[in-house]
Amino acid sequence: MNSKKGDDSPTLRAMNATLAPEVAPEVVARRRYVPKGINFADFSQIESLLIELRDRQLSDVAAMEKWLADYSELYAAVDEFGARRYIAKSCHTDNADIEKAFMFWVEQIEPKLKPYFFELKKKFIASPHREKLSGLAGSHRYAMLSRHWLADVELFRPENVPLETAETRLTNDYDKINGAMMIAFEGSTYTPQQMARFLEVQERDRRESAWRALSNKRLEHRVEFDRIYNELIGLRQQIAHHAGFDNYTDYTFRRLKRFDYTPKHCHDFAHAVEEGVMPVIHRMNEKRRGRLGLPKLRPWDMSVDPKNRPPLRPFDPSDIDRFVSTSRSVFDRLSPDLARDFESLRTHGNLDLASRAGKQPGGYQSSLEESQQPFIFMNAAGLHRDVETLLHEAGHAFHYQLASRAEPLVFLRSAPMEFCEVASMGMELLTLDHYDAYYPDPSDYKRACIEQLRGNVVVLAWVATIDQFQHWVYSNPSHTIDERTAAWKKLIARFGDAVDWTGCEPVRDAMWQRQLHLYHVPFYYIEYAIAQIGAMQLWLKARQDPKQALANYRSALSLGGTRSLPELFTAAGLVFDFSSKTIVPLLRAVEEELEKLDAE
Repeated sequence: MNSKKGDDSPTLRAMNATLAPEVAPEVVARRRYVPKGINFADFSQIESLLIELRDRQLSDVAAMEKWLADYSELYAAVDEFGARRYIAKSCHTDNADIEKAFMFWVEQIEPKLKPYFFELKKKFIASPHREKLSGLAGSHRYAMLSRHWLADVELFRPENVPLETAETRLTNDYDKINGAMMIAFEGSTYTPQQMARFLEVQERDRRESAWRALSNKRLEHRVEFDRIYNELIGLRQQIAHHAGFDNYTDYTFRRLKRFDYTPKHCHDFAHAVEEGVMPVIHRMNEKRRGRLGLPKLRPWDMSVDPKNRPPLRPFDPSDIDRFVSTSRSVFDRLSPDLARDFESLRTHGNLDLASRAGKQPGGYQSSLEESQQPFIFMNAAGLHRDVETLLHEAGHAFHYQLASRAEPLVFLRSAPMEFCEVASMGMELLTLDHYDAYYPDPSDYKRACIEQLRGNVVVLAWVATIDQFQHWVYSNPSHTIDERTAAWKKLIARFGDAVDWTGCEPVRDAMWQRQLHLYHVPFYYIEYAIAQIGAMQLWLKARQDPKQALANYRSALSLGGTRSLPELFTAAGLVFDFSSKTIVPLLRAVEEELEKLDAE
């Protein structure tokens, strides 16, 4: 394939210069296969390398290993080019030049890469030398690579490439709407993330006003969000049918490499939540209602302190650098190595934490594969939730750093996502004993611990809600908006938190639209529940032997994607199971700890 004329235009080069810093010279100097002066905005330069890899003769096992190393180097460099453009777009959804550069990647580079990546994976799968790799030291690595690439080869269809590009355009539209969303309140304007501060204040009337201002702003875009979602569902159905699947659910389970559980396990998890988690949530909410002295809980009563104390404020949102330094001290208490790894993110400019206008919502960690550095993106507004988010994303960053040091092939650095979330959620709980760095007042420290543990329980119900919603959506792809709303309402009744929604029904009925995963990464949500159950196991083990628990955690993280999901759980000293058998004892332990903290 040839790139379009003008791919290396002065205008495009100027656009690229406005993005996040490119790879450092010392990183470029490490290249052995990819030319040091390559221009990734000119696809013809990438294509010549892809063709060479596709056509190279693999005479023996040594030649295959060299081929894999060269392919890995090229993939890492190209992947980082795209990742940096996505990061820049996330940080500046209101910058037309940055959006243009991102969409150039999405429309002119990425679609041309996919057929070549398919051919290279197919070459590996078909090679007679692949089986001989099993006789080498560390052969489990190649077994996992074969397992994953075989699934990719089976699913790839050229006709799906433009549909996947159309998906990205739609999710970009969703991000732009959210990034531009500003709420007028009390004479100022705020991002949705900043508005969350007002949902924690003691004055109930003020909380209600803030909640309504935020909710009404989101409702202004309800029709647009429905349209985008409808189009995404249609595209995804086509993608599944092209790949030979009757439904998008089965296609996605295969695409996400869910080799170790099925949709039935997800439905069984939902029943376990209904039976074992909801009673705990109802008890917590009844205690909240009684302490607030309310006849009923309303939507604006769920974030305020149950004893109506002033909100927790772990840091000043105008002093993000101090927030970073405090977090570094927390990691230092766990391990000086973790602290140094976290500090490297600041050193390399790989933190964008503050909430501001024109910024995509949410938070994530992105791996810069050639630089072998993580990047953390979030929207900090001075809330306890921001502490949880940074610790969570730092867990992902540590996972990437440990895995990339141990594994030379970029393809084998990423663990199954269910275990990636153990890395992040586990870090939230491993640092629990050190929350006093953010909250020197003992009372605030206990409140923060309570909030964290309560959140661990509540998230299981929300995961069940979102996961079951997706199963319904893609089992009924031709549904109407009214039918979708009815299905959502049933799930809210099943997994709801006893909130009185009288007069606020439109907000409740459209609440799913704020869940970014439904738009960006369909069916990616059950991972949070599986990981939370693993993280709670890790927390219990850390209470018995914190050094050993951390050692097991780091050892398992260093394995990257070279082991199966159950094997990674075992390496961390955990059980891979998300049924009632495991959930109920964990919830009992969490509830006992909550009662202990609340009584002190």
